[in-house]
Amino acid sequence: MSDKTITLEDLKPAKGSVSKSKRVGRGRSSGHGKTSCRGNNGEGQRSGSSAKRGFEGGQMPSYRRLPKLKGFQLINPLKYEEINVGRLDALKLKEVSLEVLKEMKKAHPASDALRVLGNGEIKKAVTVKASYVSPSAKEKIEAAGGKVELV
Repeated sequence: MSDKTITLEDLKPAKGSVSKSKRVGRGRSSGHGKTSCRGNNGEGQRSGSSAKRGFEGGQMPSYRRLPKLKGFQLINPLKYEEINVGRLDALKLKEVSLEVLKEMKKAHPASDALRVLGNGEIKKAVTVKASYVSPSAKEKIEAAGGKVELV
């Protein structure tokens, strides 16, 4: 082992990572003379040329090839969490709301509203706080002695 420490003077770039820039237009013998690496004739070979944004060399540009969206697009649609009446029995809760379901990790944390649908049967009384309850679900919950509150 040598005692030599590395200083800033010893640092140099990796081999092959640094190369001299092309000096174009310096005569034929330079290898970059006459047309200065621009080829012969045509729009791109002239000075001051620049294609406009989206120009694809005469090919039909992508913004004209792709279909346009028609109609109304929702920018921030609500993310609904749906639960069927049959699942309410299994939860063993007196009151069901989106916040309670999120705490129990039965609802996605990003969901914005709760929808209760009428699939299945319910046997015990439950208070349901949801933004939407289907007519069949409301009927089943109230028949079991429960309450439905729209929030």
